[in-house]
Order: sequence, then C-alpha cells, then structure tokens
Amino acid sequence: MVSSAQARRRLTRWLTFLVLVIVTVIMLYPFYYMIRSSFQSFAQFEQGHGVSWISWEQLFSTLPIMRELANSTVVTIGTVVLILAVSTAGGYAFSKLRFRGSHILFIGVVSTMMVPLQSIIIPEYANMSQVGLVGHYIGAILVYAALGSPFATFLMTTYFRGVPDDLLEAAVVDGLSYAQIFFRIMIPMAIPALFTIAVLQFIQVWDDLLVAMLFLPNPAVRTITVGLATLQAQRIVNVPVLMAGSFVSALPAVIVYLIFQRSLINGLTMGMGK
Repeated sequence: MVSSAQARRRLTRWLTFLVLVIVTVIMLYPFYYMIRSSFQSFAQFEQGHGVSWISWEQLFSTLPIMRELANSTVVTIGTVVLILAVSTAGGYAFSKLRFRGSHILFIGVVSTMMVPLQSIIIPEYANMSQVGLVGHYIGAILVYAALGSPFATFLMTTYFRGVPDDLLEAAVVDGLSYAQIFFRIMIPMAIPALFTIAVLQFIQVWDDLLVAMLFLPNPAVRTITVGLATLQAQRIVNVPVLMAGSFVSALPAVIVYLIFQRSLINGLTMGMGK
C-alpha cells in the first residue's frame, strides 16, 4: 500500500515533469516557427501552408551571409580572447595578490556591472570615433570586452579565492614566481571557469545588435545581426527570408551552448559556490 508521503513525492515528480514539458514546448516553439516559416515563400507564409526553398535562395542572394558570419566570428572570438586575458589576470590579482586599495578597486570593477549599456554607449561611440576605430573590428572588440570584463573578472576572482593559499605558498617556497604560479597552477585549475566565461560571452556578443550596429556600420565588416536588421528596414518585410536568416544567425550560438553546456554548468557551480 502506497503511503501518503510516497504519494506526495510521486505527485511532486509528475507536476515537476509536467511543468518542464510545458516550459520546453514554450521555449522550443519559436524555433519550430522559425524553421517552418523559413521553408515557405512569402505567398505560402501568408496562406499558412506550403513548402519552398525560395526564401533561402533570396537570403543568400540578398545578403553576403558567409562574409557576415565570418565578421561575427572574428569579432566574437577576438572579444572572448581579450575578456579571458583581462579577467584571469584581474581575478588572480584581486584574489591572491595583496596591494593597497585592491578591495576598493574590486568593488569599483564589480559596480560597473550595474551601469546600463544605454547610458554609456554614446560616450563610447564618441571616444572610438575620435581615435578612428568606428567601422573597424578592433573598435567593436574593445567595446564588447569593456562590457563583458567586469562580470568575468568577478567570476574569476570568486573562483581563484577558492584555491587554498597554502598551495601558492608551497609554490613560492619551491621557487616559482607569481607569474609562473599564474600560468602553471592557477590557469590549469580554472579551466571550468574559463569555459563558463567563454560560452557566456560568445553567446552574448554573437547575438548582440546595438553595439554592432553602431560600431560596425560598414557593410564590409558588419555582423550577421546587423545584416538581418537591414532586412527589417525595408518597406515590406519578407518574413520567411528573415526567419531563414535568423535561423542561420542563431545556429552557431545554439551549437556552442549544446557542446559546452556541461562545462558551463560545472564552471558556474564550482566558481560561484566557492
């Protein structure tokens, strides 16, 4: 005979499963709608039925998709590499090196996460314009890195604080310098956190539109998100073509997340739990 406690546990499990199914359907339906609409012509989309490849043909004939994907790749990878370099060095300094004012400086870095992007984007544009970096990869990369480095530094500082100080003291006794400790001990131990930062920043930068639209207006260097925005600027928006482009744009970020999702979860739990 099933006890009341077991019945409650079973009911809780079934309710949890039902909620997860509902959330999954809600989250996946936009992707289903995107894919279904991309394989329709504009007339078929208005009629609500039919299958056609014409929207994909129009997409590749209207936009330089491969070049825009390459531009997005250059900007995203450059940003991720720069953020990883800055955040690991900053996290190591804030967590293990003792210097005057480090606590206040760390609070200042973390507090920048609370500054809205909209309040600093115009000053950033003015500064980059004065040095001639608007319309170049490096300008967008620097802006993205400045926006993503505070959180990454906070995460790496939290992670490095979990490394025992005795380990570093033993390394110093063995004759290692602080730079050698950083590269030989700290970096290898921080691989989960590095994966976490890399995946989060990749998705953030790849999907961004505002910064890319302002700092990469030149068609030769614009990213895939900016290219899709030009489709929406037309008088008549061809929804199937836009859905095809949106699918192409979203696919790399989805693939990166699916490949590294376990590393992402491990990095968040290990880093934030220390």
